[in-house]
Amino acid sequence: METAMEWREVIEHPSLRDLPFKIETNEWGEIVMTPATVRHGEYQARITILFERLGEGERVLSECGIETSEGVKVADIAWGSSEFHERNKEDVASFSRAPEIVVEVKSPSDSVAQMERKKRLYLEAGAKEVWFCDKEGNMRFFNSDGELERSGFFREFPGHIDTI
Repeated sequence: METAMEWREVIEHPSLRDLPFKIETNEWGEIVMTPATVRHGEYQARITILFERLGEGERVLSECGIETSEGVKVADIAWGSSEFHERNKEDVASFSRAPEIVVEVKSPSDSVAQMERKKRLYLEAGAKEVWFCDKEGNMRFFNSDGELERSGFFREFPGHIDTI
């Protein structure tokens, strides 16, 4: 029995709609599901609100599918410039290149190794920065050179997120 699915098949499959899990694919096209917590959703919402307040909300994406060398990964939040959106306006199921900023909120089931792998995959896929929010709301910012004190795109973005 063939288990590999193309991303478009995953998002259009009727039995996979409305699941309380984040769905991604791995490098073999297999579906991977990660349950999210209430706090995870709160951090996603708060980070999105902060992008709005910084005047860049129109470029924020939630649950953004990005094609990587190990399948489609779904970033919790992403920010892409106007130029990014113009270059990638034909991408409808997932982005073939990562937006400039990709944000992952750590789920209880995420290991440090999994988070590091996602960071590597997003940077390889074209992200300029990858941000992590841990379970206490602490933000970490990375680029291809390593960890940053602050985002190079959003210098005013806080290093800690309070829940709503």
